[in-house]
Amino acid sequence: MIAKGFTEPTDRVKRLANVIVTAFPEVEAERAVLATEAYKETEGLPNVMRRAKVAEKLFTELPVTIRDDELIVGSLTIHPRSCQITPEYSYDWVEAEFDTMETRMADPFKIPKDVAQKLHEAFLYWPGKTVSDLATSYMSEETKECQNNGVFTVGNYYYGGVGHVCVDYGKIIQKGFRGVIEEVVHAMESMDRMDPSYMKKQQFYNAVIITYTAAIKFAHRYADKAREMAQVEMNPTRKAELLQIASNCDRVPENGATNFYEACQAFWFVQLMLQIESSGHSISPGRFDTYMYPYYRDDQNITKEFAQELIDCIWVKLNDLNKTRDAISDQAFAGYAIFQNLGVGGQDECGRDITNDISYMCMEACAHVRLPAPSFSIRVHENTPDEFLYRACELARLGLGVPAMYNDEVIIPSLVNRGVKLEDARNYCIIGCVEPQCPHKTEGWHDAAFFNVAKVMEITMNNGRVGNKQLGPVTGEMKDWKDIEDFFTAFKKQMEYFVYHLVEADNAVDLAHMERDQLPFLSALVDDCIGRGMSVEEGGAIYNFTGPQAFGVVDVGDSAYAMQKHVFENKEITVAQLKEALDHNFGYPVDSSTQAEKAFDAARMNGGVMPATTQAVQSDEQKVYEIVKKILTSNGSVDLATVTDAVNSNMNAAAPAAGGTDYFAIKRLMEKTDWYGNDIDETDYVSARVARIYSSEVEKYTNPRGGQFQAGCYPVSANVLFGKDVAALPDGRLATTPLADGVSPRAGKDVSGPTAATNSVAKLDHEYFSNGTLYNQKFTPSAVAGDEGLINFASVVRSYFDHKGMHVQFNVIDRQTLIDAQEHPELHKDLVVRVAGYSAHFVTLAKEVQDNIIERTEHVFGAGGC
Repeated sequence: MIAKGFTEPTDRVKRLANVIVTAFPEVEAERAVLATEAYKETEGLPNVMRRAKVAEKLFTELPVTIRDDELIVGSLTIHPRSCQITPEYSYDWVEAEFDTMETRMADPFKIPKDVAQKLHEAFLYWPGKTVSDLATSYMSEETKECQNNGVFTVGNYYYGGVGHVCVDYGKIIQKGFRGVIEEVVHAMESMDRMDPSYMKKQQFYNAVIITYTAAIKFAHRYADKAREMAQVEMNPTRKAELLQIASNCDRVPENGATNFYEACQAFWFVQLMLQIESSGHSISPGRFDTYMYPYYRDDQNITKEFAQELIDCIWVKLNDLNKTRDAISDQAFAGYAIFQNLGVGGQDECGRDITNDISYMCMEACAHVRLPAPSFSIRVHENTPDEFLYRACELARLGLGVPAMYNDEVIIPSLVNRGVKLEDARNYCIIGCVEPQCPHKTEGWHDAAFFNVAKVMEITMNNGRVGNKQLGPVTGEMKDWKDIEDFFTAFKKQMEYFVYHLVEADNAVDLAHMERDQLPFLSALVDDCIGRGMSVEEGGAIYNFTGPQAFGVVDVGDSAYAMQKHVFENKEITVAQLKEALDHNFGYPVDSSTQAEKAFDAARMNGGVMPATTQAVQSDEQKVYEIVKKILTSNGSVDLATVTDAVNSNMNAAAPAAGGTDYFAIKRLMEKTDWYGNDIDETDYVSARVARIYSSEVEKYTNPRGGQFQAGCYPVSANVLFGKDVAALPDGRLATTPLADGVSPRAGKDVSGPTAATNSVAKLDHEYFSNGTLYNQKFTPSAVAGDEGLINFASVVRSYFDHKGMHVQFNVIDRQTLIDAQEHPELHKDLVVRVAGYSAHFVTLAKEVQDNIIERTEHVFGAGGC
C-alpha cells in the first residue's frame, strides 16, 4: 500500500476546530480606539515614532484572551474568528456598512451597536489623515478613471496594510526579542554621526526598541493571565496546562526557545503581533519545517503525539485570525481569507532536499484540523522523495484544496533572473496565494493590483472607448481590422497606456505607505532594515519588488484565436458582424449567472424559442430571461421542464421575422474552436503571446523603493467579481459572466484530459511571471482513489512540472456534493474547497463564486492513466 491514511486528531483539537467552524465573526473596536488615541498623543512626531507609540499602546492595552483548551495562546480579538479595524489606512467604508455588513453577500461580520458607536467616535479623527487619503492625492485623474472603469484596481493596499511578507521567525525563536534589541543597540553604537541620515536612522532604531520592549510586555501579560486563570481552575490537568503556558510566556519570545513547545509559542506570538501592528494580510509563515525542525529534533522530552497536537493547535490559531474588507473587495477575497501561506519541502541553499519529520507532521495537521488556514504549500524538485509527493497527493484527495504544489525548477531560475542570489532563490517560500519570494529579505508588494486584461480587449475592440467615454488611446475601429495582427497592434498600444496608469496608481500607494505607515516591528524582522537603519516601507529590504497580477489572459487568448480562425482565416463571418453580435451580447440579456445562460439556452431549444434576428431578439429573449430569473430567484435551481412550461405559457413561441443578423448562430460559430487547455499548440501559444504582452510591459517599470515591477497571473476570486465589468467577448463568453481562473483553462473547455490541460498551461512561459501563476485543476474522488489513483495523481504533477509549469492545486470533490452544499448549507458547514490561491469554507462563499467552482472541469483518468 502506498497510501498510509491519516490519524485522528485529539479531542482537544476537535473542540478547538469546532469553535472556529461555528463562530459568526464579529467586528471589535479596541484596536481602532487605542490606535486613534496614540495618534492623537503623538502629533508632530516622525511617522516611525508614531507607529512605535501605536504598537506600544496596542501591545500593553489590548485585551488578553486565553480560550478554553488552548495550548498555544495569544488572540487578536475577544470573540473567536473575529477582527479589529485599522482606521489609519481607511475607515469610511466601515461606517457605510454598519447596518449591512452582517447581511452582505460575502464574508458577513456582526457589528454590535456599542461597537459601531465606539468606531464612529474614533473615525472622527481620521478625515484627511489616512494612507488612502494621501495615495489618492498622488494619483492623476486619468489613473482614477482607469480604476473607476474596471481596468484595474489597487484597492488591496490602497485601503489596508501591505503584509505579503515572510519575516525571520527563526531569529526570534533562536534569540528572542532581546536579541533584536541587542542588535539595534549595536547598530546605534556603530553609527557615523557625520552621516546626513544619522538623525533619521536614530529615530528608526529608537522606534524598534520602544516596539520590542512593549512586545515583551505583551507576552508577559499572557503569562500573568494564565497564572490568574490557574489559580481558580478546578481541573488539575487544565491547571497544569495553564501554569506551563505561563512559564512559556515568561520565557518566549523575550528570550530564545529551549524546547519545541516554547518554539511553537514564540512562533505564534510573532505571527500574531504582525497582525496587530498592521492590517496587511498574507503574513506568511513560509518554510515552517526548516526553522522548527531543529527544536523538535533536539527536544528529548517531547513525544511525537504531543508535538503533533501543538502543531494542530497552531493550525487552529491561524484560523482564529480574521479581517474584514469593504463589500466589493470581500467578493474578490471571498471566504474570510487572509492568505497565511505555510510551506514544507524543497531545497536548502546548497540545493539539497530538506524534507524532514515536521514536513510530514504539517500534512497530518491539515488532515486533523480540516480548516481553510494555513494556505498550505509544498515545494517539488527533481530530487523530491516519491514518498513526500505521494503523501501530498494523499492529503489533496481528502478534498481540502491543499497542498498547493510549486516547481523549484521554474521558480528558482525566475527569481535569479530578477536579481535574487542563487542561494536566496533556493530558499524561496510562497507568500499569500502563489507568490514566491526569498524569506525575510524581501518586500515583494505581491498582489499589488488586479489588472483586467479582458477589459483591455473590450476597450481595444471599441477604439479605446468605454461606453461613450474615450478612456484609452485611439487605436482604430474594429471594423477596419484586416487580420489578427491589426488586433494585436491595437491591443499592445492599449496595454502600454493602461499598464502605465497601473504603475502610477501602485507607486502612489507605495509612496503613501512610505510616508504614513513605517512599521518598526515588521521591519526589524526583515533583512537588512536594521543594517540600513530604515523601515521596510522606505526600501530597507534587500530585495524590493511590486507585483500586480493579471487575469483574463486566457479569455483574450481564446478570443483572439477564435477571431483568427473564423473571421480572418475561414471568413465565415465579417468583423462587422462579430462586432454587432458582441454589442448585442449575442442576443442574450445581460446577467452574470451561468445557470441563467444554460437555462436560457434550454428554453430556446426546448420551448420553441429559436435563434432571433436583430428585429426581435431583445424583446422576446428578455421575456425568456425574466421567466428564468424568476424561477432561479424563487428556488435557486433550474428544472428544464419547469422552464419550458413557463415559457410556453407566457409567450408566443413563433420564430421572429427573417432578415436580421443571427447573433445566436454567431455565438455558436465562435464557440466551435479549439480552446486553450487541450494541448493544441496553435491556440495555446496565442494565450502565451497575450500573457507575454502583459508581463513584458509590467517589467519595464520600477517602484519608489528602488525595486522592479514583476508580473503575476492569478485572480484570487476576482475573475468572478471583475468579470462583471467585461462585455461579451469573441470566444462566446457573455457580458458580466466570470472570466478564466488564473492560468487555468476556461471552465469546461479543457476536455482532453488532465495531462493535455497541464501541457497547455505549461506553455505560458511561467518564468516571466516571477510574481506567481495560479492553476486550478479538479478531479472526481473516484479518479484518484486507491493506490493506482494516487500514482496517476502524482504522475500528473511530475509531468506538469517536467514541462515547466510553476504551480498547481486541486479540488478533489464531486459536483453533486457542491450542489447539495449550496442547497443545504447547514449540513455542510465544515466543507472546505480550493477557491484560488487559498481554501475556504464553501458555504461562506458568495453564490456566484460557488457557481464558478462548480463549473470547473471535472477530470478523470483514461485507460492509459492520464
